[in-house]
Amino acid sequence: MLRQVPEILYEDNHLLVVNKRAGDLVQGDRSGDVTLIDTLKAYIKEKYSKPGEVFLGLVHRLDRPVSGAVIFARTSKALTRLTGMVKERQIEKIYWAIVGNRPADSDGRLVHFLVKNEKQNKSYPSGEKTPGAKRAELSYTLLASSNSFHLLEVNLHTGRHHQIRAQLAAAGFPIRGDLKYGAPRSNPDGSISLHARKLKFTHPVNGQQLQILAPLPVAPEWHYFELH
Repeated sequence: MLRQVPEILYEDNHLLVVNKRAGDLVQGDRSGDVTLIDTLKAYIKEKYSKPGEVFLGLVHRLDRPVSGAVIFARTSKALTRLTGMVKERQIEKIYWAIVGNRPADSDGRLVHFLVKNEKQNKSYPSGEKTPGAKRAELSYTLLASSNSFHLLEVNLHTGRHHQIRAQLAAAGFPIRGDLKYGAPRSNPDGSISLHARKLKFTHPVNGQQLQILAPLPVAPEWHYFELH
């Protein structure tokens, strides 16, 4: 059974950007659960009365327990160009993360070498010369603090498996609800408090500069903070 279509953040003939809900599966895995691609193809087919198979290309992924902006391509031309832009780091991705431990510095840059353990579906920090190790870099800014939690804005400079989750945990401030990477307890809805907040990139076909903001989830932990 298809799930309800998530909030549409941007749509034209070439692009579809949605605000993924935590728990939505972007593409198929061993669970066999209905994917976001399936749901969006059905949405396009119905909205535009398209006969036959609907084309929809995945540009990048978000982990299942993560929410926020995800880009899909509605044409092969857009997919080819966007895939190249991802490879060349021409799509700026800004994330918000809630952590339980306050970073020592309000602004920081983290560099690790990560190795992916396929069996565990988890990435570990390692030495630079470890086989399979890939350099991972991000920067963060502390946006706000409550009595128990801290809100970080994270800018990815590389794109590694579970990068933000693994790097923040390695630095001593795992993401709220992320049991896999050391959080002390889960979130009630099974999510982790990581949200793909903002995308900045050039439209692959018309050259327009796009800045897309994904509204925060309704879960109460996102509203602990008074941001002005």
